[in-house]
Amino acid sequence: MHTIEEYREEFIAYLDSKKITKEPRNLYEPITYILGLGGKRLRPVLVLMTAEIFKGDFKNALDAAVAIEVFHNFSLVHDDIMDDAPVRRGQTTVHEKWDVNTGILSGDAMLIMAYQLFENYEPNVFRDLAKLFSKTALEVCEGQQYDIDFETKQGVTKEDYLLMIKLKTAVLLACSLKIGAILGGASDTDADCLYDFGVNIGIAFQIQDDMLDTYGIQSQVGKLIGGDIQQGKKTILYLTAIDEMKNGKSEFKSLYDSNLKIEEKLPKVTELMDACQVKEKVNLRKDAYLEKALLALNNIDSNNIQVINELSNLAKFMVERSH
Repeated sequence: MHTIEEYREEFIAYLDSKKITKEPRNLYEPITYILGLGGKRLRPVLVLMTAEIFKGDFKNALDAAVAIEVFHNFSLVHDDIMDDAPVRRGQTTVHEKWDVNTGILSGDAMLIMAYQLFENYEPNVFRDLAKLFSKTALEVCEGQQYDIDFETKQGVTKEDYLLMIKLKTAVLLACSLKIGAILGGASDTDADCLYDFGVNIGIAFQIQDDMLDTYGIQSQVGKLIGGDIQQGKKTILYLTAIDEMKNGKSEFKSLYDSNLKIEEKLPKVTELMDACQVKEKVNLRKDAYLEKALLALNNIDSNNIQVINELSNLAKFMVERSH
């Protein structure tokens, strides 16, 4: 069996072998650029790990792992355009380094490339993978639209938010796990258990991401701190603050929606959040999703205790990370 780092190294080496150097240069260079910016590579690692749980050959899952990573980065390129984000993983975003039109077109090409990678599998396997992937890709788009809508929608609830992050973030992690399970020859029941594990850990992962956006250290996170606040996003932190505040809700909302520079706005917002223990309450919710994820993992009928333990440790890392 392999460690998480070994899976990651195998994946990166295979990804590097897939670099595209053909013309037109301005279509393919941005793709090579965004894929080369690093990141945690969690999704492709999950594909490889789960392929091997059921005594499958993880190398057979490498094309699927690349497909998932290409799709994930496609979504980041387009998200950065929508958010007008200047930095991704500590480097200039694609649309800033090139331009918006290039970002859109290169992103579109990445989505097509992801599907092409699934074509490397046998027809019956391709059908199962493509069906799951198409469902997931559409759900990610739905989640992104909810995220955009919530910036201006009044009366967004914590339940609304949790559905949004399930669609925008969690289902792709769940898809990664289930694709690996399919390629590893898992039963439908075990594949579904891994999917449930992925959904719950994905929600916890995104909650931690929101925490880092407000309370993280910029040099560790790799992007500007306070971006969600500056854009007026109704994250779980904001919605928890609104629910917990006894007084001053209107003043908090006005501050959150104001055009103050983030250097001035962030400390004022976090001071009000700290007064009603938002960080502590959000961490409790995140830990509850982690617990649900680990329960789903324990229901898998597999003797491969090492990989199960690796997945458990990876899940804990994902929700406790500082970057």
